[in-house]
Amino acid sequence: MTPKVQVTVSERHGRRHASTGSKWEPVVGYSRAVRVGSFIAVTGTVGINADGTYPPGLEAQTRRALEIIGAALEALDAELRDVVRTRIFVTDIARWEEVGKVHGEVFGDIRPATTMVEVSKLIDGAALIEIEADAIVAG
Repeated sequence: MTPKVQVTVSERHGRRHASTGSKWEPVVGYSRAVRVGSFIAVTGTVGINADGTYPPGLEAQTRRALEIIGAALEALDAELRDVVRTRIFVTDIARWEEVGKVHGEVFGDIRPATTMVEVSKLIDGAALIEIEADAIVAG
């Protein structure tokens, strides 16, 4: 069973901020997601569990990253269907189909604009993927 994502919301400078309590948020000085009006930017999100461990495998880490993104969006009164762009960073682009499979399951009918690129390394050295998302809430 995947651990639940804990999200807290605060308001600063006319913006709503969602935090998932990652150890990096206060050190680097960022929020998991920020909402200004109808626009939400979700920061690069690795597929890490609440206890600091990583799920085994690229598909599992992809699912977990998207779960965290979904929870952050929900906390800011949005849904995955509001996502208009994802940016995906992987440590091995040859495994793009594993990522694409999961991304397609989550965003199949939504079909946001998407970019996937290979990077040499991600935080902790254990992360295999990092995903950013932008959403616009219609209303």
